[in-house]
Amino acid sequence: MIVLDNVGKSFQGKWAVKGVDLTVHKGELFGLLGPNAAGKTTTIKMMTGLLKPTAGKILIHGHDIVKEPLQAKAVFGYVPDKPFLYERLKGREFLIFIASLYGVDRSRALTKIDELLVQFGIKDIGDELIESYSQGMRQRLLFLSALVHNPSVLFVDEPFVGLDPYGVKMLKEIMMRMSSEGVTIFLATHSLHIAEELCERVGLIRRGSLLSIKTREEILSEGGLLKVFLNSTS
Repeated sequence: MIVLDNVGKSFQGKWAVKGVDLTVHKGELFGLLGPNAAGKTTTIKMMTGLLKPTAGKILIHGHDIVKEPLQAKAVFGYVPDKPFLYERLKGREFLIFIASLYGVDRSRALTKIDELLVQFGIKDIGDELIESYSQGMRQRLLFLSALVHNPSVLFVDEPFVGLDPYGVKMLKEIMMRMSSEGVTIFLATHSLHIAEELCERVGLIRRGSLLSIKTREEILSEGGLLKVFLNSTS
């Protein structure tokens, strides 16, 4: 479960995110939707410990991300909007390195990595240098690296950039299955159709403020997410 209690972040006296109250439940696939520069990435960076909130408190499975960063980070995976990969490593080497950071036993890590390489359709390039990967293959590897330690929470920031239609379909199916298995997924995106298709609830953010939270049923009853989005953020 994820809890944000009156969370805000200011830069040089200007609030990029302000007064966000939100609870995301176990196994929920929640979407944070907004236009560019709405505060989506800033919110995720606070939730993952990359930025310290100026105000409020963030709990990840009961752990305060500021006061208990190691305990909080141990239970989640994170797929950022701008990936960083060690290009001189092979894909499998990179994944072994990430697993070691989480303290995953090596034999268990190797078994899990083999399973994920197959699942994500990149087993045939797992032993090639990352510098040779296409953008889509890098995105798959990045997503895969967030799962090597079996997280109970997954933060995903614009996960479909650079993916072909097959890759998009694959990631959608993986996230829906993970959610059904009890993994809590927080997805930040500006893609209306992705949010409408995947998310059980969608939070609409604009200029750093969370305007409303809509269930899938409410979105459908109000004419679809495009209409809800335009009415809320215009």
